[in-house]
Amino acid sequence: MIAIDTKAPDFTLKDQNGKTVKLSSLRGTKVLLSFRPLAWTPVCTDQMKSLEENFDQLAKLNTLALGIGVDSSPSNKAWARALNIERTRLVSDFWPHGEVSKLYGVFRDKDGYSERANILIDENGIVSFTKMYEQGQLPDIKEIIRVLRG
Repeated sequence: MIAIDTKAPDFTLKDQNGKTVKLSSLRGTKVLLSFRPLAWTPVCTDQMKSLEENFDQLAKLNTLALGIGVDSSPSNKAWARALNIERTRLVSDFWPHGEVSKLYGVFRDKDGYSERANILIDENGIVSFTKMYEQGQLPDIKEIIRVLRG
């Protein structure tokens, strides 16, 4: 996994609505990269719902959460619609397959998808927090909020 105090590798991905997300264009805002293995699975569903449910609280802390997985943008769009996710951006690390997950050291080669992980990037593009979770463990969004509050 990428080390804390490392410059976050830039990337450009598409969200569930086909809109481009370029990490470097988000400077001045903290970014939570919330990596998840696969859409349409129970823990991943709860993980993305928790981002949506805490959207306003994260925004008050100058933080934008991005849900990242290897699923395609059309799959993410259908999944977001099914989950009523309207504000959280679900970005596709589909092609080149898992490229961003690999940049951040969370890609599982043997499985073809990412680990479940949260990586916080500060306003200057520096990694400030990392945590990897067991595949069946739901990341604690309250922990992220505590970290953001300092």
